[in-house]
Amino acid sequence: MALPANTADWNSFGRATAGQKWRRQSAAMGSDMTRAIVEAAEVAQGMRVLDLACGTGEPAISIAALVGNGKVVGVDISPAALKIAAERAAHRSLTNATFQQADAHHLPFPDNDFDRITSRLGVMFFSDLPQAVAEMHRVLKPGGKAVLLVWGPMDQPYFSATIGTVLRMLPGAAVPEQGRRMFALGSGVVLSQALRRARFSRVEERLVTVPWTWPGTPEELWEYFQDVAVPFAPLLQSITAERRAEIDAEVLRSISQYYDGTSIKFTATVNIAVAVK
Repeated sequence: MALPANTADWNSFGRATAGQKWRRQSAAMGSDMTRAIVEAAEVAQGMRVLDLACGTGEPAISIAALVGNGKVVGVDISPAALKIAAERAAHRSLTNATFQQADAHHLPFPDNDFDRITSRLGVMFFSDLPQAVAEMHRVLKPGGKAVLLVWGPMDQPYFSATIGTVLRMLPGAAVPEQGRRMFALGSGVVLSQALRRARFSRVEERLVTVPWTWPGTPEELWEYFQDVAVPFAPLLQSITAERRAEIDAEVLRSISQYYDGTSIKFTATVNIAVAVK
């Protein structure tokens, strides 16, 4: 999807490679979040569904398994991520799911085309939220629903143990602007206002807490976080070589509080917005 100035970072080969490297663990960690948005979308057989900022394929793939002879289109700004999504759909023999590169602010679809629009952890990064929401309204059929899942507050286990620890270890450091954007729509106010201004009705937002379990070690989770956490990259890159070992050790200590010897049992608090055209 269209993003701020560092779009190249989101569309980088390195990030796509990292996504592939941690594919199994990442899918497992996000499974309950995917389930939450799919349930909220209330999809049915025969529906046409558009999944915005689909990344490597969720929730598009899970929805495709439910709509039968319907159609799911996943769009994203990153062709590398879309390639992975297409491979995942093919592996599950889902011929009703297609993936294409597109900009959320200028969707290449006709008016009144989809029964549902979903987006999991993508809307926060759209550079022009009113324009993107207006496009969602345009391509939805009358009576269709947009179901958007975004992060809730930053003060939750996954972020407190990782980037929160780094901030505590670096007095004077701050969350980068794009990192702050990750949590800007979690208040239950901003997203609702944008949806109503775009002429959506029956707008509802609710905070939901779901399991966010990493099937592996603290060391693996910290490596994964650094590989894929593009919004926090400037802060992570500011850690000097002299402080690196100390900060790594403290982050691992923080993560280990949630480790049971097999997996890391965080929870994730997200905001789910549902709106009707």
